[in-house]
Amino acid sequence: MRIGELARRSGVPVPTIKYYSREGLLPPGERTSPNQVAYDDNHVRRLKLIRAMLEVGGLSIAAAREVLAEVDSPHRTVHGALGVAQSAVTRSAAERGDQADWERAEAEVSDLVRRHGWAAKPENPGWQALVQIVVTYRDLDRGDLLVLLDKYATAAGELAVAELAALADAPSTDGKVEGVVLGTVLGDAAMSALRRIAQEDASARLPGSRRTA
Repeated sequence: MRIGELARRSGVPVPTIKYYSREGLLPPGERTSPNQVAYDDNHVRRLKLIRAMLEVGGLSIAAAREVLAEVDSPHRTVHGALGVAQSAVTRSAAERGDQADWERAEAEVSDLVRRHGWAAKPENPGWQALVQIVVTYRDLDRGDLLVLLDKYATAAGELAVAELAALADAPSTDGKVEGVVLGTVLGDAAMSALRRIAQEDASARLPGSRRTA
């Protein structure tokens, strides 16, 4: 198909398709003449994946490029794709403040990981993000909120098992890799959305709250 048909079928404007191609997100089409390039259904699928990561998952162009490079790698694995996707959706930890505060938080996160029996390492991008959250709670004198971490961990552990189990039926490595990428990138967005809906409901049920139709 020509680029105009690709734009129609994918819902992505021609200038944006060209931009994604320049940025290395979209593989080039097949040049059929000096002035024409042909695309196929794989390009339609790729554009939908790019839009999902950028517009729904909220990734930057650079982060999406890194994730897609892993998807395209001939040596890709589900575990490797998971790590790349996790790094893409996790903000880098801010500059450390008081060393003692960070060491205390590191120990607390390590204890939490052990309590839940997780085979995870401090290099996991989520580990350092959680350390920073613990430091921030204490810096704001809201250590009382730390009791929620075990509840978060329990829910996260159950969800992680369910997510990876859902990939077992994928018929190919391609399907599994794409599934773990979408499950990580869009799964974060889905959990944020569901949590906001649940919070509204829970808040409305508090004594003294007014529930409106």
